[in-house]
Amino acid sequence: MLRKNKNHRRCISCNRIADRQQFWRIIRNYPEHQITLDNGMGRSAYICPQAQCLNLAQKKKRLSRVLKAQIPPEIYQQLWQRLTD
Repeated sequence: MLRKNKNHRRCISCNRIADRQQFWRIIRNYPEHQITLDNGMGRSAYICPQAQCLNLAQKKKRLSRVLKAQIPPEIYQQLWQRLTD
């Protein structure tokens, strides 16, 4: 069993635990409650940079559930663009 330390995070789609550098970070910033990628302070969600994880997160609305906010379509577009780059 992998022991989770302070630098490990869990993917919201596949539940894989790994170092946080291996994931994309999506943040609901405080106090303005804007959704951003990679930087900011607030509630965070981590996702593997893989098509199946991103597809599952979008299809099952896992980002919305974890961040407790509506996710703008532009965020998903940016994540899909990262995947193809």
